[in-house]
Amino acid sequence: MARIVLITHEYDRFSNRRGLFHRHNRYMFATAVPELRARGHTCIVLQGLGDRPQGDAALLHVDATVTPQDYVDYASSFPICVNLRATDISKRKISQAVVEPGGSWEGPVIVKSNYNHGGSPEQHLNRMARRSGRPMPFPEARRLKDYRVYDHSSEVPPEAFDDATLVVEQFLPEREKDGYAMRHWIFCGDGELCGRFVSRSPLVKGGDIFRFEPAEVPQDLRRRRQELGIDFGKFDFAVHDGKSYLFDANKTPGAAPRNVDAISPATLADGFEGLIRGIL
Repeated sequence: MARIVLITHEYDRFSNRRGLFHRHNRYMFATAVPELRARGHTCIVLQGLGDRPQGDAALLHVDATVTPQDYVDYASSFPICVNLRATDISKRKISQAVVEPGGSWEGPVIVKSNYNHGGSPEQHLNRMARRSGRPMPFPEARRLKDYRVYDHSSEVPPEAFDDATLVVEQFLPEREKDGYAMRHWIFCGDGELCGRFVSRSPLVKGGDIFRFEPAEVPQDLRRRRQELGIDFGKFDFAVHDGKSYLFDANKTPGAAPRNVDAISPATLADGFEGLIRGIL
């Protein structure tokens, strides 16, 4: 059995007030921890780098778009570290639909935050640092609450293209008779769940989803995952004319909304064990 260290940011809480591994914990991987412990593994949640325990394997679970280098260095000390290569999930690095000024794309575009989840994780970590009287870990980050859609890239303000905190993407939701669809692929090693989420809003947000349909994972997206080196996470994408378009990647996905199917803790644990099989 393995001694597993879950590496989290010093200002983040993998646990919450309802209990460390309650089914409503905001992080998806928290649901797998009781399952891993039931299988005989030791799981240690490390908040920050003050104490650096040794272990057989680690999960780099720093909820930030770009993982600070000192966390990467510590994670590299383990024989196996899940998501060690997934240290930058900014949309400018991940997205396959980025639009540059003067490009050939003639369709609608959307202006989004270059940060994961609109910059909310960085804003949270900065706020917790200020409360502690400490320097903000991500002073350059800002939160973008609302994404805006334009009919053509020529309508986008020029400063949006120059702003490193923003990204302009092709706007490519899958159109349905009763709404719009986006696909989500959740994976941990070989364990996975993929589906289409249908919403009446073209932005396909959680609260507007009214239908979930299982879907196959496109082979070109599997190759993209290998290129990015993400062992555990969630991809948001669409499929048009047989080609997948990856928009967002999340290496610390949150719990699934209550109105959609969720990947099971057993599937997550199976996938994680597969990733660290060499040390078991």
